[in-house]
Amino acid sequence: MLLKTRGIVVRSTKYGETSLILDIYTLDRGRQSYIINSVRTPKARVKQSIVNLASFVDLVVYQRDQKNVNRIKEVKPAQIYTSIPFDVIKGTVALFMVELIEKTIKESESNPALFEFVEHSFVALDQVEKASLFPLVFPILLMPYLGFSPGNDWSENTPYFDIRESLFVKNKPLLLFMDEEKSRIFASLLQTDLRTMDHFSVPKNQRNELLNHVLEYYQCHVENFKSLNSHVVLREVLG
Repeated sequence: MLLKTRGIVVRSTKYGETSLILDIYTLDRGRQSYIINSVRTPKARVKQSIVNLASFVDLVVYQRDQKNVNRIKEVKPAQIYTSIPFDVIKGTVALFMVELIEKTIKESESNPALFEFVEHSFVALDQVEKASLFPLVFPILLMPYLGFSPGNDWSENTPYFDIRESLFVKNKPLLLFMDEEKSRIFASLLQTDLRTMDHFSVPKNQRNELLNHVLEYYQCHVENFKSLNSHVVLREVLG
């Protein structure tokens, strides 16, 4: 059957001499794989730039849910970025966000709330003036959509965050925890959103260490979560 949907490209693999197999997180079918033919040629009807990583596209596809890879009939841009392609920092942050999505969202089921959050996040990245906090705030705000988040609130009596147990605790854990200051910042960021994060000022060294802890948290609570390649590049770009 023909299916019209919207999606974001989260993975791209060369296939044959001119085609691509795209992993796309879609509004109507969750994570799907599609083949697009004759896109890697100078005279291609569809420019390859339309289906770059992090691109939002409107699709018409030949959808057979029992197939692992379906075929794209039509594709066109759904969201035109005005700054991400031209800003090194934003571009690197976008690739980090895409890789995080690619490694955490595997379900081939519709989840409109999650899709809306993802789409809104990339639009916000494109519009924001400073993107330095985005790599930290995005994975923190993504966690509840993936089914995990801290089981209680930070307080002066529970000043440490136990990463493995997903709880703020009174006594310092032996392994995998955030210290008092990072736990306090983490708790504050849990209460923020993409519109208000500019009100936060997190020192660069704490920002990097806190992101490392957040990724440790993902490793503990997302099955088969692997290290992010873009995380290394991100640290280089943000300094």
